[in-house]
Amino acid sequence: MSGETDITALLKTMSPKLNEGEYVFCTIPYSKAIDYTLVIGSFKETEGLTVILKKSIADDLNLDYTYVASWITLTVHSSLEAVGLTAAFSSVLAKEGISCNVIAAYYYDHIFVDQKDAVKAMAVLKQLSAGNS
Repeated sequence: MSGETDITALLKTMSPKLNEGEYVFCTIPYSKAIDYTLVIGSFKETEGLTVILKKSIADDLNLDYTYVASWITLTVHSSLEAVGLTAAFSSVLAKEGISCNVIAAYYYDHIFVDQKDAVKAMAVLKQLSAGNS
């Protein structure tokens, strides 16, 4: 099952869900062992492994971070080949002064926003889904 590609259908059915908790982005050297079951997401970069973790886990591991985020999942199975979904939601968030860090996974798109902007971001995304952007 490869997911929806029609932008109109994606926007109408994207139903944002605010996940509980505080999340942070950290970078660790490749030589550092980490229990991968604790990791929400990761990306390999030249400088090290970027990991997304619950803030409490990063604190327990004494990892540095500079940004505390809330995690929003768009609960529509979007295809990795879909065109325009990221542009649509990032544009409306930007108009409201909300930065977003986007992870496109196999089933869903995940948006990390500054924790102070979570409620506003949810309202903006729900308006977009309702066609009121």
